[in-house]
Amino acid sequence: MKLWGKTALSLLLGITIISGASIMPQVTAAAAPIEIVLDDVPLSFNVAPMIQNSVTVVPFRTIAQALGINVEWDNANSVVRAQGIVNGVLKKVVLKIGQKTATVDGKSVRLITPPVMVNARVLIPLSFFSTQFGANVGWSNETKTVSIKSPKKQMHLRAFYALGSFQQRARISSMDSVAFGWSRINENGELVLDGDDYYWPEAAGEVTPESLIKDSASQGAKPYLMVYSVDGKGELTKMLSDETLRNRSIANMAALVRDMGFGGVVLDLEGLGLNLDPLQQQKLLNNYVKLLVDQLSPLGATVSVAVPPPNGSYKGYDYKTLAGLAEDLILMAYDFHPPGTPDHTPEPNAKVEEAISLMLEAGVPKNKLILGISFGSEFVFTVDDKLGLAKRYGLKGASFWVLKLYSDEFANEIDRVVEKVGK
Repeated sequence: MKLWGKTALSLLLGITIISGASIMPQVTAAAAPIEIVLDDVPLSFNVAPMIQNSVTVVPFRTIAQALGINVEWDNANSVVRAQGIVNGVLKKVVLKIGQKTATVDGKSVRLITPPVMVNARVLIPLSFFSTQFGANVGWSNETKTVSIKSPKKQMHLRAFYALGSFQQRARISSMDSVAFGWSRINENGELVLDGDDYYWPEAAGEVTPESLIKDSASQGAKPYLMVYSVDGKGELTKMLSDETLRNRSIANMAALVRDMGFGGVVLDLEGLGLNLDPLQQQKLLNNYVKLLVDQLSPLGATVSVAVPPPNGSYKGYDYKTLAGLAEDLILMAYDFHPPGTPDHTPEPNAKVEEAISLMLEAGVPKNKLILGISFGSEFVFTVDDKLGLAKRYGLKGASFWVLKLYSDEFANEIDRVVEKVGK
């Protein structure tokens, strides 16, 4: 069991800073390995935890970056300067190696132990860091684990309103955007508003699809038309390769955006690059997204693209180019389990984190990346793991598939750790 509170405040964090300083005395390796867990997901470090004056010390730069804290090292004066947003307010901290007093927003604060340089790393007290930057810290002596909960953070929140979501429509107001899944590319390569899975819904009394779109915008949740297709029978490749079908589908999307009041289009075009040449598939999709952006831009509308994870099976997605064309990319970091896996089998955090890292390495800016979370996979007590990863990497936000599964329990857990940017 995780223990939270004052028992953890004797721990120390370290800031990884490259410097020429030598090892200071009274610092030894920890007797047993200590694991650092941030938002239920382990953190990796390049130096082992240490003991200073009978107090556990651990490297800090990784944690600082994961919490969105900027850290600067002044080598000439042996000073660390850190700043971050805490409860919507910018906090500035200055610490000096060997000095037991820190400066926080211009005021002196006493430290449990002074910052120390160890193997070119700067270590500072965890209790000081947690109180000044809003993280909650727990310590399990049994498992030798430091558990850190990051402070609540604003990020862009997007929900997918697919069919069956009508009863949860009130949740739209807690989102920054919502994608209405009412269209698809059919087997003939044509954009349609009817079918078995994605279609334009009928009115429910006075509530119409058009009123849902309008109400969404008035509540501060930008409405998107979601267009779905999968290349299971080659229908997506057919549409992308045929100039007439391609142009017709784009013209139809533009007309729906203009006539129905959508603020943009979310393209959910799946299955590319599994059996056909990945590079050719990438070129087809890049060209299509560019043509759509060119059509929607004069309408003041944008394009978002949902993409499979780079550590999955589908290789027909040029993430960097798509990010340059689109408003943002939605990383569908789910379905890592084999077909037939029971519902609510949480996606492995390591695979989700790997997917995020690969996206960033591919050149996708973090402020253009939205982490897709499937309520069908997660439990209430695991959704915060994924939100924690979105916070850790400073992503634009998170999206939720699907609104009809957005229970009160999920809502409470999400509200506990993140909130919409437009709140």
